[in-house]
Amino acid sequence: MKVKNLTSVFFLGLFLSFGLLTSCSDDDDPVVEKPKTIVDVAVADSNLSILVSALQKADLVSALQAEGSFTVFAPTNAAFQALLDSNDSWSSLDDIPVETLKSVLLFHVISGEVKAADLSNTYVNTLSTGPNDEMLSLQVEVDGAVEFNGDSKPIATDIMASNGVIHTIDKVMLPANVVTLALNNSGFTSLVAALTDDRHTTDFVSLLSQEGPYTIFAPTNAAFQALLDSNDSWNSLADIPIGTIEAVLKYHVFAGGNVQSDELSDNQEITMFDGNMVTVDLSSGAKLDTSSGQSVVISLTDVQGTNGVIHVVDSVLLP
Repeated sequence: MKVKNLTSVFFLGLFLSFGLLTSCSDDDDPVVEKPKTIVDVAVADSNLSILVSALQKADLVSALQAEGSFTVFAPTNAAFQALLDSNDSWSSLDDIPVETLKSVLLFHVISGEVKAADLSNTYVNTLSTGPNDEMLSLQVEVDGAVEFNGDSKPIATDIMASNGVIHTIDKVMLPANVVTLALNNSGFTSLVAALTDDRHTTDFVSLLSQEGPYTIFAPTNAAFQALLDSNDSWNSLADIPIGTIEAVLKYHVFAGGNVQSDELSDNQEITMFDGNMVTVDLSSGAKLDTSSGQSVVISLTDVQGTNGVIHVVDSVLLP
């Protein structure tokens, strides 16, 4: 009787142990989660629900589910509401033309994974396009408070996804024309002051806000300071005759097209807005030879706006 009871206990214990092991084995099976794409991360964040709706409306969901990688500057719901409030004709996303919405959304996406620590003072190409299907430029500034496109600031950074990274921002960024690109760049304050001088007979801001496209060679603040230093009578732009300023500004604009750097060729002659020419010199770096005998270095190229492209020069061009 004791042997029988012991045998029963043995088999019962064996059965329970087997069941326990089986149960543990099932519980220990790893749960494989599907990697979350940029879209998945946005969908999971209730503060990005309007962005998700915008992506759906513009048919961009599949694009941001692709392998990538991408960097997305994601406006919050509050940022989108501020955009809608800025236009009396917009009560909802449905009031924004689809092509406009698509262009704006693609302006918030760049190719490649750029984390917060990788940001620097520069321009980056977005997936939104302008004249000749060239990628529109987005300005990044990191001195002091980090800003994108002149006034959009990060809220949260380095939100990782399987196909890139998201930085949430506090304002929807609108693709910039050449005037806005100049206004947003603190290195062009002298150029902006020259363009907006109230003595002008030409409204340069209105002119350069038109459809274009334009190619602009933009002098830096240092270039304008060198111009002032070249004449003992000039302490500020106000000391330069307005006729001189107008002639100089017109010599910095080509109104015949959107000419990026890869379209420039050695000894190419470009007729500027004032009728005078500059000659491209690629023999040793990129330079412009002016009709007054200058050899001016092009220090930065292909800052692309919605109505033209800007190339930065280190001297004021003199006709």
